Amino acid sequence: MVLIPVKAFAEAKRRLDPALDAGERVALARAMADRVLAAAAPLPVAVVCDDTDVAAWARRHGALVIWEPGRGLNGAVEAGVSHLGAGGVEQVTVAHADLPRATALASVGTDGAVTLVPDRWGNGTNVIVVPAGAGFRFSYGPGSFARHLHEAARTGLPVHVLDRPDLAWDVDEPADLIPVAAAPDRTPR
Repeated sequence: MVLIPVKAFAEAKRRLDPALDAGERVALARAMADRVLAAAAPLPVAVVCDDTDVAAWARRHGALVIWEPGRGLNGAVEAGVSHLGAGGVEQVTVAHADLPRATALASVGTDGAVTLVPDRWGNGTNVIVVPAGAGFRFSYGPGSFARHLHEAARTGLPVHVLDRPDLAWDVDEPADLIPVAAAPDRTPR
């Protein structure tokens, strides 16, 4: 199962304000989330959120909504993984909603292991695959890849680091926008 944490579209990507007006920023956030949701196929999807518009968007796309208000990203993801595990899901792929080139999320991860997909700088963590019952503690933010690598080792499970250009590109800063728009998708299918 794929778990996508989605922030309110109107609040997402505020660091892009110098480059995009509010309407463009909302449209971009929604389009990237659409792309990640589509990249999850054929796996089922759950969206963890605390916004009614995001919840309605997720339901329109057939995703399970896990409502987790006021928990922040780390708390919401941990609660989402726990919720899915309690429902019988054995492995969860956590993919962020700001991956404009995302494809083939079903091909990420190995049963019984932790798989990490770093951002293109090797600093952040764009995708994590974990056994739902591993007790993995999420720690997003600057430097998260190193913390997640350490956490993956703590679980005692095999750890895989996957270099996936389609999943390594996220959009956080205005400079991230130009290459996304101009670069062709070269991910093999």
